Amino acid sequence: MSGKHYKGPEVSCCIKYFIFGFNVIFWFLGIAFLGIGLWAWNEKFSVFLGIIFFLELTAGVLAFVFKDWIKDQLYFFINNNIRAYRDDIDLQNLIDFTQEYWQCCGAFGADDWNLNIYFNCTDSNASRERCGVPFSCCTKDPAEDVINTQCGYDARQKPEVDQQIVIYTKGCVPQFEKWLQDNLTIVAGIFIGIALLQIFGICLAQNLVSDIEAVRASW
Repeated sequence: MSGKHYKGPEVSCCIKYFIFGFNVIFWFLGIAFLGIGLWAWNEKFSVFLGIIFFLELTAGVLAFVFKDWIKDQLYFFINNNIRAYRDDIDLQNLIDFTQEYWQCCGAFGADDWNLNIYFNCTDSNASRERCGVPFSCCTKDPAEDVINTQCGYDARQKPEVDQQIVIYTKGCVPQFEKWLQDNLTIVAGIFIGIALLQIFGICLAQNLVSDIEAVRASW
């Protein structure tokens, strides 16, 4: 993966906007979690749920403070997966599914496959897949019923304009970021829904405690 792809202004901008929006949600929920966690602790019950709330709040703070570290870890994770593409069949299937689903190739572009010993474009590479990409990078023809597993051969030896006809040239990270932007409301709704379920669970637990104490008091 080249430094040019990783430090591209468009990708960095998308990541920053995503992290900012994600942390707004975390901070909003974190304040509520803090109050509910303290309440649960003072009631001598639901301590475990209170701890979970504190951990979620801590995760949100750490995600904001160490966002650059998280981005670096994602960078290395994707690189390692591309390098090990032929070494693990499960990993291979996961990468193929991701590239087909997001209609992308590599982390930030098709040239990321130079990291793999079978697909790199070096002169010493004797593989038939040299300077190519996996079949999951290929654009799909709806009329084809059988997958052509050799469709990515020599794809990156062509000019970029011609590559766009044969393979996906956008990276999976930018495609995923675009999906998050397009579905930000859904993503936020899922997190808020999970938080509400947790709050509802604590309320039920506290009501149960109150009922038990009322029964004991009547003895």
